[in-house]
Amino acid sequence: MSALSLAVRDSATMLRRNLLHARRYPSLTLNLLLTPVMLLLLFVYLFGDTMSAGIAGSGADRSDYIAYVVPGILLMTIGSTVIGAAVSVATDMSEGIVARFRTMAIHRGSVLIGHVIGSVLQSIASVVLVGAIAVAIGFRSTDATALEWLAAFGLLVLFALALTWIAVGMGMASPNAEAASNSAMPLILLPLISSAFIPIDSIPGWFQPIAEYQPFTPAIETLRGLLLGTGIGHNGWLALGWSIGLTALGYRWSTASFKRDPK
Repeated sequence: MSALSLAVRDSATMLRRNLLHARRYPSLTLNLLLTPVMLLLLFVYLFGDTMSAGIAGSGADRSDYIAYVVPGILLMTIGSTVIGAAVSVATDMSEGIVARFRTMAIHRGSVLIGHVIGSVLQSIASVVLVGAIAVAIGFRSTDATALEWLAAFGLLVLFALALTWIAVGMGMASPNAEAASNSAMPLILLPLISSAFIPIDSIPGWFQPIAEYQPFTPAIETLRGLLLGTGIGHNGWLALGWSIGLTALGYRWSTASFKRDPK
């Protein structure tokens, strides 16, 4: 069997293993989904009218704020879901199963690839679920073209891949699952200080650089423009650059830690 065939076969086996774990223990994924769903419902039904008036003027209604907030919630969903990858990797490392895999005739990289692909698939499934809830409460994307929908889906997948590799690196660097969960918390907190809920101009001046110069803001603005059929400006290139950069950083971090860790 060629090296490529071996890598594909073993990666598929590890992917199946991780998906089986997710199916048998769904509580972690459901708990991580709770935060974006609750924030969506909270901001729409409790603050929706006030936020709409502040963003679009006194004549706006709740539907205007739903259209504004949903793209940010979708990307927050990815940040929340990939925490499960950090926890899963840290659990494998601390329980010794990775050490067992290293004694077997399997492709070494398949262990991480299985975690990454499994997490990306779970992230997209979570986005679909949250998106369905958003549609149920009034979100509509009638002005987006088929090409913009395709681009939006590609952005979600690419951003999920980038955050997953970062989460895997956090899991590799953590001594246990609890530490991995705590170290990955910025993936949930960063969207809260971005343009997900209010425009950058509405954020206090001393806080604006934090909100503007981080990966979530250009990704949110790009996704918002694609889903609503409006312009994205330079945010598309920034989102693409952040996604590629984070993917490369997370990959190097994860693979270096995997090769170095003797556990």
